[in-house]
Amino acid sequence: MYTLRKQRAIGGSAVVAALLGLTLTTMTPIGAAAGSEPPPELTRDADEEVSVVEVTLADNTELDRLVDTGVDLDHAAHLNPDGTITAHAVISDGEADALRARGFSVGVTLHDEDDTEAVLAERDATIAAAVAENQQFAAAAAADAADVKIIRADYYTQFGVGYLSVEAKWADGQTNSAQLTVQRDSGPGTPMGSGGTQNISRFVDAGVYLYHRGASTVTTRPDTVSITGPTGDVATAKVNDWLPIEGEAAWGPNYQTDFITSYLTPTELYDRVKALAAEFPEISEIVELPNPTNGYRRHAQAVLGTANASRVAIDSKAWGHEGGKDITLALTSPGTANSPLSVSVNGSAIAVSLGTNAGGTATSTAAQVVAAINASPAASALVVAYTYRGNTGTGVVAAGSAALTDGLSAPASVSRDPQPVYAIRIGKTRDGSKPGVLAYAQEHAREWVPPLVAVESAERLLRNYAQDASTKKLVNNLDIWIVPSVNPDGGHYSFYDFASQRKNMTNHCERSGSADFLSRTSWGVDNNRNYDTYSLFDGYSGASSSCTSGTYAGPAELSEPESANIDWIAGANPNIKFAMNLHSSGNYFMWSPGAYTTPDRGSSPRPTLEEESYFWGASSRILTEIKRYRGMSVTPARTGPISDVLYSAAGNSGDMLWYKYGIYAWNFEVGTQFQPPFESDDPNGASAHAESQEFANGLIELMRVAYDFDKDSQRPTSTVKVTASAQAGMVDLTFEVSESAAVFYTLDGSKPTYESTLYGTAGIREGAEVVTVPAGTTVNWFSVDSAGNVEKNYRPDGSGKNFNKTTVTAPK
Repeated sequence: MYTLRKQRAIGGSAVVAALLGLTLTTMTPIGAAAGSEPPPELTRDADEEVSVVEVTLADNTELDRLVDTGVDLDHAAHLNPDGTITAHAVISDGEADALRARGFSVGVTLHDEDDTEAVLAERDATIAAAVAENQQFAAAAAADAADVKIIRADYYTQFGVGYLSVEAKWADGQTNSAQLTVQRDSGPGTPMGSGGTQNISRFVDAGVYLYHRGASTVTTRPDTVSITGPTGDVATAKVNDWLPIEGEAAWGPNYQTDFITSYLTPTELYDRVKALAAEFPEISEIVELPNPTNGYRRHAQAVLGTANASRVAIDSKAWGHEGGKDITLALTSPGTANSPLSVSVNGSAIAVSLGTNAGGTATSTAAQVVAAINASPAASALVVAYTYRGNTGTGVVAAGSAALTDGLSAPASVSRDPQPVYAIRIGKTRDGSKPGVLAYAQEHAREWVPPLVAVESAERLLRNYAQDASTKKLVNNLDIWIVPSVNPDGGHYSFYDFASQRKNMTNHCERSGSADFLSRTSWGVDNNRNYDTYSLFDGYSGASSSCTSGTYAGPAELSEPESANIDWIAGANPNIKFAMNLHSSGNYFMWSPGAYTTPDRGSSPRPTLEEESYFWGASSRILTEIKRYRGMSVTPARTGPISDVLYSAAGNSGDMLWYKYGIYAWNFEVGTQFQPPFESDDPNGASAHAESQEFANGLIELMRVAYDFDKDSQRPTSTVKVTASAQAGMVDLTFEVSESAAVFYTLDGSKPTYESTLYGTAGIREGAEVVTVPAGTTVNWFSVDSAGNVEKNYRPDGSGKNFNKTTVTAPK
């Protein structure tokens, strides 16, 4: 069997860093002259409101610079017609000013906290209406060119509107920022140009030119497009149909959908899947993952004072819900001359009498008050005091008082204890003997729609089992793991305290930094930067070492229980071959590689031609089923490897699953908002309900992909296509295969084996390479598909001789 795809394990962080020759340097931020005052720190206090705002960037180099600031980014990064890029950042007014000071263009606000309040009110109203309806029911019951190459030309429809997406590579694209002009015909046999023109802009990432790209609306479907290069060479290409809806849906007439009626908190998500497993015990079970989270809990805190040098910060030693919230702190001036600084404790009330001078004026500094509290046995049993963010604390403290609080407002129904994380495991046979599929949601807390996709899919699998043959086939032949919320602590915090929370709730900040109460909405680890493959710790870009950054990678790889749980599922279940990481937003569909180094854009290893072909083919199936629901197309420009269509994301879970465990791993980016209205008056608008349904279509289709992969016994076939070469005495050859398959070949007459040359790609998104050889060369080869089926049942590691063989000659 073909096993090359499984050889992806990488070395440790130190080994990788040494191989890459990485050196960390300090740079002057763009927008600040050397020697000038540095721009303000990119941090925010918890009392600052945040919004989703547009940031306009000149190119992908600017996007990488924005990512490197550690700013909290939405997943959207859209190419504009003029070649600029619009990214979405989740920031406060202060952070917006800090970005402007670094030279970034911060634009309009897209969503703010009022929008989330409206969504929560809608959720409450929906739940209240359902409760009232149930009560009523109960009551009633009781009563081709030289310098330009067109890579892709795709026609697609989006909610009934036609678009043409074109990608092309230009020989001068690295140094020339000019756009390319695409001409269209208006159908077969019509003149070129009759369908109009459109411009496409170059895509430069980390200083490396990748290709030109762009999309435009069209009134008629073109058949052919052309681009005339600056040298006069003309490239033409046929237009392909992207995500055409062909044939009937795989499910039968009794197939049930639409089980989601409102947003669900992590507690409600877990209750939902537990109820499903209890209702369908023969084909499902609940698995408690081995690593409970830190819990929806915090120590109680307070900060007294306004000026940084005179501020006193204080943390309870007990968790807030275990007595920390009962503590009070009072700083008082006795008003008498030459009084000493003293600390007294009565129960949970700490009283500090400030020292005074001969005139009776308080003279105690923040550093002195901190030292006095920590030196008091009674006070230090309750709290830890410290100066504000590493300040020397030389300012005189003002009188004042505070009641310590953990800042948490979820109801008592949300546990404050370490939270077990649950998966529902679905399948008639759940012993590891069937091919496995993993789906997991809410690595990022504020992404409320992806968990609905997970639960909707679980409901469909279980409730359709008895009445739909297609569903029964999946459940009988697959081992399906669904984790509706990877990050329950952050999820609860997003619902009840801070809607824009991205990370988990664990505070890794030092007290000399941003561990105080005013930074409470900035704490946490970005779970999708905490994995152990091509991570920040290996020198890769797109994650931060700052504990308040939106992309904080944590203190070490897999330091967080949330990421360790996903690693455990994959490691403990080697039968898992496919995975989907459910995120929002941006309507992207992506896979590995997901990270690169800067400034050289040294990418994690790219998939082989066979693997890339399989990713694209399976993606087309999945995205077609998403589109089937209401006509929403994930565009070609937002489909592909993460680092090709978005930005580098060091230490993401998809890369870990692909490189470390050999799992075909994808990443949904559902919808266009984190928390859209559950329903929308516009049938094509942002709607959690519609998005849960269309992306559940796609997730179920991934399971069909897994089923087909396991049942695939069809052997591939392959041929060699020979064309004339521009070089005298040479010919160009390409291999054509009947399905996604790797081709191994030799040119010296020797027998081809798995150690022979592997047919590769021409470049990023460029398809297969062209091999130029002398006329008269003997080519020996064989192919093997993604499922391990070898052409003609040839045995490349044995005595087989039935490989393909031809002698290539110049075509006449």
